[in-house]
Amino acid sequence: MKASAGPFVYLSLLLIGWLAGCAPVPTAPAPPPPAPMPAASGTVSTPASSLQTAQLLPRAPRPGTARYEADRGVFRATRALQGTPRWVLAQHDVDYATPVLMADFSCAMGVNLDAIRLPRLAALVDQTSRAADLSTGPAKKANQRQRPFLIDHGPTCQPAEQLAKSFDYPSGHATRGWAVGLVLTELAPDRATELLLRARAFGDSRVVCGVHNLSAIEAGVMNGGAVVATLHASEDFQAKLAAARQELGDYRKSAPSNAGPQCRAEQALIEPTPY
Repeated sequence: MKASAGPFVYLSLLLIGWLAGCAPVPTAPAPPPPAPMPAASGTVSTPASSLQTAQLLPRAPRPGTARYEADRGVFRATRALQGTPRWVLAQHDVDYATPVLMADFSCAMGVNLDAIRLPRLAALVDQTSRAADLSTGPAKKANQRQRPFLIDHGPTCQPAEQLAKSFDYPSGHATRGWAVGLVLTELAPDRATELLLRARAFGDSRVVCGVHNLSAIEAGVMNGGAVVATLHASEDFQAKLAAARQELGDYRKSAPSNAGPQCRAEQALIEPTPY
């Protein structure tokens, strides 16, 4: 059974119907960076584990600055997307578990990415995702940026109380989505444009959802790129990369193309930026 069938069929129907009917619419200094977070139990220690993201990433915008006010403007303007197909996609993108994330990149890859049928690719995506998650904590704690719905009133596509006690900057979703998109692009460079567009849209979904500021998405993209660069120094990662490349290459030779209205609708929806 295809892991991606349910949410994609539902999203497809919403997207096609909608596309046919209308067009897309001075504070105290930050605390010092905390010590690097230890690797999670059972994970392989890599150079990514000691990546100092609190030092690497620009400081989050501060109240009174142009970037801070620009973030507020983007949040307020994108509340108008509530109830649109782009909002539905943002709700879907809340779940970034490995099998779901792989399925999300299916249209971009040109074939359905089933974690069960592609176990080596799933292991690679999982390792990349865990490294991405590990990298965001220090920068979040150093910046302690509030999420946008705590500054301005507006609807969010997931319950605000789930995130109200966590920080905005950088976005963990954007970090993970961009890191995985880069790795998939390395495995299938002929699909680079489509894969990186979907990775960008994964971060954009957090702006649409109203749970991250645009600056947090931009920082997440930088963060994701840094994570992948450091992962490449790991022999374990290189071995998983080679195994996944062979597995995916063989799979793409026999798997049927998923090109069709569903994937065309998705691309038309994510190409325009929502802000």
